[in-house]
Amino acid sequence: MYDDILLPVAPGSAANAAIPHARSLAERYDATIHVVSAVDTLEHTLSGPRIASVADRVESGAERRVETVTAELDAAGLDVVGSVIHGEPLRVIENAIEDTGADLVVMPTHTRTGLQRVLLGSVTEKIVRISPVPVVTVPMRDNEDGRTATGDDA
Repeated sequence: MYDDILLPVAPGSAANAAIPHARSLAERYDATIHVVSAVDTLEHTLSGPRIASVADRVESGAERRVETVTAELDAAGLDVVGSVIHGEPLRVIENAIEDTGADLVVMPTHTRTGLQRVLLGSVTEKIVRISPVPVVTVPMRDNEDGRTATGDDA
């Protein structure tokens, strides 16, 4: 039923409750997981050493995150491909659905409500609305200190 699963991961983030769900689905359907991280920086529009330094740190974080997740899934015996793509996350994920031939997207979603939800928006929410394939959303709750709690440090 599912041959290719897209799993977007945030640069520098250590938590993603969606990883075990993607893993379980890939095991069940013998699917390939495509781990994608979007690097959205001002590096391409602005210049200067500070912007370049920040951009380098964000890209390095994305690369480390993709490597960590792909290594974990590979160690579980799954077929996994990882990539870091420059661009706005919504567009990167939208394009990755087509580029990878994904027939399912598995993404985390924060359980924000009210003004916080309106101000921060949600890439996952937007993907659910525009995706041509099913999207599995996995809730991630924020602790009182603002850190994401998932029960999983994957």
